[in-house]
Amino acid sequence: MVGFGSIARKIFGSANDRKIKGYHSRVAAINELEAEVETLSDADLKARTDAFRKEIADGAKLDDILVPAFATVREAAKRTLHQRHYDVQLIGGMVLHEGKIAEMKTGEGKTLVATLAVYLNALSGRGVHVVTVNDYLAKRDSEWMGQIYRFLGLTVGVIVHGLDDDERKAAYACDVTYGTNNEFGFDYLRDNMKHERASMVQRDHAYAIVDEVDSILIDEARTPLIISGAIEDRSDLYNTIDAFIPHLVPEDYELDEKTRAVTFTEAGNEKLENLLGEAGLLKGETLYDLENVTVVHHLNNALRAHQLFQRDRDYIVKGGEVIIIDEFTGRMMPGRRFSDGLHQALEAKEHVDIQPENQTLASITFQNYFRMYDKLAGMTGTALTEADEFLDIYDLEVMEIPTNMPISRIDDDDEVYRSAREKFGAIIELIKDCKQRGQPILVGTTSIEKSEILAEMLKKEGFRQRDFSVLFDGDQGTKKEMVFQVLNARYHEQEAHIIAQAGVPGAVTIATNMAGRGTDIQLGGNPDMRIASELTDMPEGPEREAREQQIRDDVERLKHIAIEAGGLFIVGTERHESRRIDNQLRGRSGRQGDPGHSRFFLSQEDDLMRIFGSDRMDSMLQKLGLKEGEAIVHPWVNKALEKAQQKVEARNFDVRKNILKFDDVMNDQRKVVFEQRIELMSNDSVADTITDMRHDVIADLVLRHIPEKAYPEQWDVKGLRQELHDVLDLDLPVDEWAHEEGIAEEEVEHRVTKAADEKAAAKVARYGTENMRYVEKVILLQTLDYLWRDHIATLDHLRSVIGFRGYGQRDPLNEYKTESFELFQAMLANLRQVVTGNLMRVELVKDTPEMPSDEDLPEMYAYHDDPAMMDEDYGFVEGPEPEQMEPVTYGVAARHVAREDRNPADPASWGKVGRNEPCPCGSGKKYKHCHGKYA
Repeated sequence: MVGFGSIARKIFGSANDRKIKGYHSRVAAINELEAEVETLSDADLKARTDAFRKEIADGAKLDDILVPAFATVREAAKRTLHQRHYDVQLIGGMVLHEGKIAEMKTGEGKTLVATLAVYLNALSGRGVHVVTVNDYLAKRDSEWMGQIYRFLGLTVGVIVHGLDDDERKAAYACDVTYGTNNEFGFDYLRDNMKHERASMVQRDHAYAIVDEVDSILIDEARTPLIISGAIEDRSDLYNTIDAFIPHLVPEDYELDEKTRAVTFTEAGNEKLENLLGEAGLLKGETLYDLENVTVVHHLNNALRAHQLFQRDRDYIVKGGEVIIIDEFTGRMMPGRRFSDGLHQALEAKEHVDIQPENQTLASITFQNYFRMYDKLAGMTGTALTEADEFLDIYDLEVMEIPTNMPISRIDDDDEVYRSAREKFGAIIELIKDCKQRGQPILVGTTSIEKSEILAEMLKKEGFRQRDFSVLFDGDQGTKKEMVFQVLNARYHEQEAHIIAQAGVPGAVTIATNMAGRGTDIQLGGNPDMRIASELTDMPEGPEREAREQQIRDDVERLKHIAIEAGGLFIVGTERHESRRIDNQLRGRSGRQGDPGHSRFFLSQEDDLMRIFGSDRMDSMLQKLGLKEGEAIVHPWVNKALEKAQQKVEARNFDVRKNILKFDDVMNDQRKVVFEQRIELMSNDSVADTITDMRHDVIADLVLRHIPEKAYPEQWDVKGLRQELHDVLDLDLPVDEWAHEEGIAEEEVEHRVTKAADEKAAAKVARYGTENMRYVEKVILLQTLDYLWRDHIATLDHLRSVIGFRGYGQRDPLNEYKTESFELFQAMLANLRQVVTGNLMRVELVKDTPEMPSDEDLPEMYAYHDDPAMMDEDYGFVEGPEPEQMEPVTYGVAARHVAREDRNPADPASWGKVGRNEPCPCGSGKKYKHCHGKYA
């Protein structure tokens, strides 16, 4: 029975189809301009850039010049790259310009598509950021696509690891800036640790296009960027704790692979208490006494390192270091470390040098970084399966762009075997068959371990692991030479070369995950890569040109052989938790209308089938009476697996969303602090800010010891006098004032304020205005940075325990919001008091202190936090929001507004309000006791 929805789609087209039709009129208009633009000289074509900029300066919108701008870029691409944008690529460019995600199949030219939207948006002069997944792609694309931009008069920069601040600043000042998500995020954090406005490198967050948007905004977004500094070495403790774990047996812990969680049982606790007691590490009577909280934390990390993390799947050991492997791309991630001591536990497990733990100095999630852009767009081959998350988190709509040529790839139903041995046996037979027929085959695995198991099995069948260049010699070379290549984190350096030649007839390539490789698999091989590698030492001239043409002719010949054999055959050795990763693998075949084939081989022993598959599947296979080597193939199996994948994806989405809810709380505070830092650095003088702080501290001190409308005999005179001495370095006769007739707290506050102001003025007179202004800014920024770092650590600790509030029927998220707000207010009060106290006591020596150098910022680490390792069972309940945080007003030049001009209902209209003035809201209270106490 056909549903009404499918009938309607056949008649009217899908919602996506209808939206795509809306772009056709502008595509036609661009095509009409092509003949006119072709007649322009290079100089006239370049001059169009200045003409467009003038139109924008005169008030034109970017949409008004889209058609001529796209036509200009298309012509520039033809003249520089000898590539012409297809009509569907023009549509992709419009989608990117509108701040949406363009889903385009592999081989459809996403890199070229981006040039259209980049050029158009760069005309505004605010800069465009193009975000890639690694430094190689950032450099390659900036040079490759940069030819178009430079031809049209735009400047192009690239941000990669190892640049100094001057180089980074120059790159960000360009019209177009390429870089990785890590580098952009780190530069934002580094900028907000600088002490001078002029040394900040980033200028704006206007527009960004994210390449491989699913990899960066979803997979990578699980891991916050963290700038950290090392703390004391505790390697001995890690090694001691690690030695206990091999003594445990399965009964000593409970392992849940679905949630990637492991905990000690009662038996395990008792065994560990005995072991810790013998080692002299147990304080008190039981493991869970308060004194042992650090030891318990280390024990849990050691258990997770041994039971949840596998070598050559989650990490590899290379050069004496534990290097994380990205589960989505199979890439090594040097420099990234698991946080909270987990990486040190892995180093202890592998008996390599243990690096010191680090204290967080600044952090931000990719979600909150990329949401700062005024307009954000993305492109990838696989985004539709995550469309809900893109819309919910980033407000990004996913548009599926039609392919230039119809897809002719054949996608077979999955084959399910009883055992992994039978599955791999079937894969080996298929590889041998493809090899015999000269059909290139790409085998995708989910881990280094699986790829190397398959490689060893191929070697036993007579295959050798070596370069594909032997396949280029003669038509029969493809069938005679039994060679294969492996692409995983161990062979990262040869990545582009291996992928470029994976389409050679008879090529056998084993790869761990295919996301974000940046190089297409072309049938017959990649002629440009062959020319670059084979003719490296050949000088320019007729001989080289003849050899280049010979290589291109050879590639074309090999392409026909590969097409005759059926195109690229994709083999999946198991299903990934995410459908998107499977689709990325499949999408490598069938490029630009080429023929292709894909098939996934599964077994009941695969992780997804074992952990998430139902028992009914296994019983069904048993009832079918499958013989050795036989497989079940049916569309129902595919649907069952897809449902299992959807459940895992939904769970992972919930985890990321919950993490983001907590980080949003800190992000509000982060934005307030960072904006205030910039404001303070930009001001030549922070004297007004310092004065406001001093007056606020005095008002708080007086209020704390002299309650409002209290009689003098109720005053804490002794305490006030002591605090005035400790904080302000003032010795005032407060006890004598208390005996004066009719004195009130306002008069006491006035006298203290006058004495403090006179002391501050005397310092300025003694040391000079310029010197004191300089010292004030240094102390204010240093104190703010110190207290902010301490605040981050406090929030981390709060977050680690807040989940327990759920047991008391209280929503942990709302509890976290409320308490973090109170901690933030306490931090601001502490900032006022510490800065005021330091400045009241400071004495200057002859040499003016140096402003801390921005060159001495701490080393950066990008911690890789696995969401499954964090507290997830929060049981979120939507509840009332805590009091909204108001921006701190220090450093902001608030203007004085006449009382009659203030709107009681609009605090923004009040301007600068004195602490002791009646609150403009009309409550009858003083401002400092009403709205002023939140400022």
